[in-house]
Amino acid sequence: MSIVYRRIVLKLSGEILAGTQGFGICADALSRIVDELVDVHSLGVQLGVVIGGGNIFRGAYEVERLSVNRASGDYVGMLATLINALVLQDILEKRGVMTRVMSALDIWELAEPFIRRKALKHLEKGRVVLFACGTGNPYFTTDTAAALRAVEIGAELLVKGTKVDGVYDKDPVKHPDAVLYTELSYMEVLERQLRVMDATAISLCMENKLPLVVYNVKHEGALKRIVMGEVVGTKIQ
Repeated sequence: MSIVYRRIVLKLSGEILAGTQGFGICADALSRIVDELVDVHSLGVQLGVVIGGGNIFRGAYEVERLSVNRASGDYVGMLATLINALVLQDILEKRGVMTRVMSALDIWELAEPFIRRKALKHLEKGRVVLFACGTGNPYFTTDTAAALRAVEIGAELLVKGTKVDGVYDKDPVKHPDAVLYTELSYMEVLERQLRVMDATAISLCMENKLPLVVYNVKHEGALKRIVMGEVVGTKIQ
């Protein structure tokens, strides 16, 4: 089997790790994600992963609910992403895949600081690199962090795993007649205000000509099909 994309960054929301339980980390959901990562890694793909923290601390929702300062809430969210990355690291390494967690915040006891050249060396040595703590700055989402890391390491593709099959013209959960797009331009996403990623992330991809694929993580083998060039979900370029 030939692969089209040899270096990718996968963005996963923290909610995906929660599975059907809605909070925390679901063992079945975690196992399913790890299976996909192991399969793709076995093809020789250099893989970076950015994972959110919404299964532990739901960002803007918790800030409003608890009346927490936005910056403080964002830092709590960054720490939640580190928790998820450490769990993912442990399970991947039990499956024989060597990893490195690289954090945008200095937490030496748990993770390496993000240094671009070191990240590239890890990837070239076949290690999966888990990028934690977003960009290290409040007011920026993990979507933006994923786009930023993908550009920094020269990824050929940014992939976003979601709970739906791709990008629709309207919310498919609320509207059964929603239409799935198979391909979009960056400008169409921005002009139509389609909720794929935040505008900063889309603009960063557009400026650096980084293609983006949005797909449903629940479909077994979908990530492998994407790196092999098959049409899966929605492609934005």
